[in-house]
Amino acid sequence: MATGANVRAALLLVLMCVLRRSEALWLSLPASGTKCVSEEIQSNVVVLADYVVIYDDHVHPTPTISAKVTSPYGNPIHRQENVTHGQFAFTTSEGGNYLTCFWVDGQNHGGGDVSLNIDWKTGIAAKDWDSVARKEKIEGVELQLTKLEGAVEAIHENLLSLRSRSGDAGCE
Repeated sequence: MATGANVRAALLLVLMCVLRRSEALWLSLPASGTKCVSEEIQSNVVVLADYVVIYDDHVHPTPTISAKVTSPYGNPIHRQENVTHGQFAFTTSEGGNYLTCFWVDGQNHGGGDVSLNIDWKTGIAAKDWDSVARKEKIEGVELQLTKLEGAVEAIHENLLSLRSRSGDAGCE
C-alpha cells in the first residue's frame, strides 16, 4: 500500500516530467531596449542554452543581437555581440537567480520587433543521454529508467533545497 508521501512524490515526478518537455522560450525583442529572463538555480547545476534570431523579412538582412548572462552576484558568465545565433553552457557555482539579457544591435534591420528562440535546459534536462547510453551500453527501457532515476534524484535535491530555504525563513 502506498503512503501519502509516496503518492505525492509520484505526482510531483509526473508533474516535473510534463513541465520539462517545454524548454523553448520565444522572446520578442524591441528595436531598442533589453529583454531579460531569469531562473533561480541551485549551485552545481549544468545549464545549456541555444538561441537564434527568427527573422522572415526578405528585404532586410537578419538583425544581429547581443546576449549577456550573469550570476546571482553579478559575475559575467557569457557575453556575445553582433550575432544571429549563439549558445552557452556552464555549471553554476552559486545558488540564486541567474539573469540572461538580450538586445538588438543598432538599427541594422527594417525596424520593429525581432523574434528570438531560446532553448534553455538545466539539470537533468541538460544531460547528454546519448553519450550515457553509449558509454553504459544501455537502450530502451533501461535508458528510460536511468533517465527517471536521474529525475528522481534532481527532484529530491530540489525538495531538500526548498525545505532548507523554508526553514531559513522561519516557516515550518
